[in-house]
Amino acid sequence: MATTLRSRIIKIGNSQGIRIPKLLLEQANLGQEVEIELQEDQIIVRSPRQARHGWDEQFRAMAKLGDDTLLDQQTPSSTTWDEEEWEW
Repeated sequence: MATTLRSRIIKIGNSQGIRIPKLLLEQANLGQEVEIELQEDQIIVRSPRQARHGWDEQFRAMAKLGDDTLLDQQTPSSTTWDEEEWEW
């Protein structure tokens, strides 16, 4: 069941903002940092997504299907510049 409340847009310094009622913040379980996304005529506020979230499962699925081989198997041959000039 969706909870809908009204709020006003207020001036905050040179910007504008909204006050989010405590009830909504508690129900959404938002922390101190959020992601804000514009979709058509909606502003979406959500908890930040974890970088690389779900990659482990995807890598396991790729390995199971044999879809985890390198596409560029051949390595380019070294040049004299690579062998003599390059420094780490």
